[in-house]
Parts: sequence; C-alpha cells; structure tokens
Amino acid sequence: MSEQNREGKRTARERLAAERDKQKAAEKRRRALIVGASVVCVLGLAAVIGVVAANAGKDDGSDTSGPVVGPSGAQGKDGLAIPVGEESAKSTLTVWEDFRCPACKSFEEAYRSTIHELTDAGKLRVDYHLATIIDGGMGGTGSRNAANAAACAQDAGKFTPYHDVLYQNQPPEQDDAFAENSKLLELAAKVDGLDTPAFRKCVEDGTHNSWVNKSNEAFKKGGFSGTPTVLLNGKNIYQDQTMTPAKLKQMVEEAAKG
Repeated sequence: MSEQNREGKRTARERLAAERDKQKAAEKRRRALIVGASVVCVLGLAAVIGVVAANAGKDDGSDTSGPVVGPSGAQGKDGLAIPVGEESAKSTLTVWEDFRCPACKSFEEAYRSTIHELTDAGKLRVDYHLATIIDGGMGGTGSRNAANAAACAQDAGKFTPYHDVLYQNQPPEQDDAFAENSKLLELAAKVDGLDTPAFRKCVEDGTHNSWVNKSNEAFKKGGFSGTPTVLLNGKNIYQDQTMTPAKLKQMVEEAAKG
C-alpha cells in the first residue's frame, strides 16, 4: 500500500474518531440538560416563584406617593379585597391573582364556569386580591395598570365581566401590552356599559394605582409562594394536586348544606 493511501486511511479514521467523540460529548450534554431541567422543574419551581414574588414592585415605574383610593365596595383587611357573591355564602374563596400571570389565566380557564355557577347560586363568595409580581419579575407596569382598570370596573359594578375579559385576552407574559391604557380601554368595550367617560378617566388617571401597590405589598407580606394563590375557607386548595372544579363544587355544596 502506498504511503499516500495509508495516510488517507489514517486521516479518515482520525476524522471518524473525532466525530464519535463529538457525538458522545453532545449526548452527554443532552443528558445533563434533561436531568438538570427535570431537577429544576421538580425542585426549583417554588424557588423560582419565590424569587419573582420577592422582586415584586421593583423597577415597575409605579408612583406610590398618591393617596390610597380603594374601589367601591372593597372589603377585608385594609379594604384590599374585591368581593363577588353573597356575603351570606357558607364558603369563601380567597384568590390572589396577577393579570399578567399565565398560571392565573390557566386557573381562570379551568375554574371560571364553576366559580360563576356557585357565586350565582349564593353558595360561594369570592374575595379577589390583585398582585403585580410579573411587573416586578419581568419589568413593566401591565399588572398594575390592568389591576387599576379592574378596580375602575368595580366602581362601575362591572368587575366580574371585565376581570374575565382581561384573562381571556391576556398577552404573552413577556408582552407588557396591559401597560397601555388604550389596550385596557379597547377591552372595556367588550363589556356592556363599561366604556364610559368615568371609567376612562379612572383608567387614564391611575386612580387606584396606590391601592394596587398596597395590595401587592400585602401579598408579599402574606408569605405566599406565587400567583395564583387560592384559599377555600382559609385552606390553600391550589396546592392540592387532586383538586378539580368538580371537587371544589362538591366541597362548596356540602358546606352549603351544613
């Protein structure tokens, strides 16, 4: 065999060996990423949510110097809860939400019809508390501005339908579309009778911004792990992995009978 042929075969073997080494290294990295991602998903989710909550309110451009003006009918400690349903209901659902929060949207999509059915029947009262943790974690003011607009809708007696419209039209988490008052006013047109001069002024003036900030401070001080936080008669049911809309309905109806 000529020296040239031997050299050619040796070079080919070397290239093949190098390629195999490269593939082994890539496979090793792929496995490490899969294992690492699994560990993060299983063990790190609560920590990630906690970091977001800890950063809530930072660099959100909010003005906390104005007077705290709560929406009409707000109740609870420091008037930070927006109540929906009959006060005489045997069960109370306490919901902490952020209008930019994708998990909150998922909760609303799964439980909305059940919650409406139970509140309409007088069996459940819901106390909504508004937070702005996505503003703190991602930057922007969409959480706060949407919460202010929802509080303005409460002034007009239209909180529930506008609350639902906001979640039905929630932008991607990274898109701070709700920071634009024009977007919030555009969505208000989907609620009969809401788009009035009074509502527009409330939204554009940020009438309830300081109230929203105070609500978010209460969320941070509450020691909650993230949004949504959902408590039924004080018990955190969102952390119950067996919870379903049907189970929630059963629990509320049983309490109503008792």
